[in-house]
Amino acid sequence: MADAVVIGAGPNGLVAANMLAEAGWDTVVLEAQPVAGGAVRSSELTGQPGFVHDWFSAFYPLAVTSPAITSLGLERYGLTWRRSPLVVAHPASDGSCVSLSQDLGETARSFDAFAPGDGDSWRRLYARWKRVRDPFVDSLFGASFPPVRGGARLLAALGRDTPRFARFGTLPVRRLAQEEFRGEGAARMLAGNALHADLAPETPGGALFGLLLCAMGQ
Repeated sequence: MADAVVIGAGPNGLVAANMLAEAGWDTVVLEAQPVAGGAVRSSELTGQPGFVHDWFSAFYPLAVTSPAITSLGLERYGLTWRRSPLVVAHPASDGSCVSLSQDLGETARSFDAFAPGDGDSWRRLYARWKRVRDPFVDSLFGASFPPVRGGARLLAALGRDTPRFARFGTLPVRRLAQEEFRGEGAARMLAGNALHADLAPETPGGALFGLLLCAMGQ
């Protein structure tokens, strides 16, 4: 009998199964679908020969930074991380489109197209994020739980801004957009990334994850 049974061969199940197996556990993975991968798959969904489409998920900044995934050494088995110059785009039915670029100036210009000044607002928000990025990511993905070391580094980096950051951590993404931006473009981009983390516009914590994914993409 197996030591562990993992239900589902999506990315989370596969990572968990690999970690258990590396720890010496006899591990079995069960998957109802004929192909492993969960949402992280692609195929010719549209019926157009040669046109490959993602099933659901195509943006993996957390996977790139996850110690659990990087420790697997998947590059040895053919994994290649691809990064588009335009990291994420969010089109709308009215023909408008906001985009997040690897180039900070290009992102700012995209936000400004919806409301002048929103580009500078993004630069300020992104600068605040860079200040806490490393200790925050360490807290989020730290090898130990509770994340004491990463939390201590985060508090040291925040200093007097700790209460402000604590409030920010509870905000819905809609409130963040209302407080920091005037146009629809930046709000759309932040909300789309919060939804990528399964957090609705009114859900507390959506601001944090919306910014997290946007900033890591930036």
